[in-house]
Amino acid sequence: MKSFACGDVVPGCEARWVCSTDDEILVQVGAHAASVHGLTELPAELVASVHKAIHPVS
Repeated sequence: MKSFACGDVVPGCEARWVCSTDDEILVQVGAHAASVHGLTELPAELVASVHKAIHPVS
């Protein structure tokens, strides 16, 4: 399992996900970025930041 906290990339955001894979997290983050943060596209540097902030669940 993997986890991601949006606040690690967007300070102040409380959203968190726990999914089986990085790809599942990215799908959830993409939908969240559009609905909550108003992003219609995810810039490559943002995707890279998200990847770096995904951690294994211990």
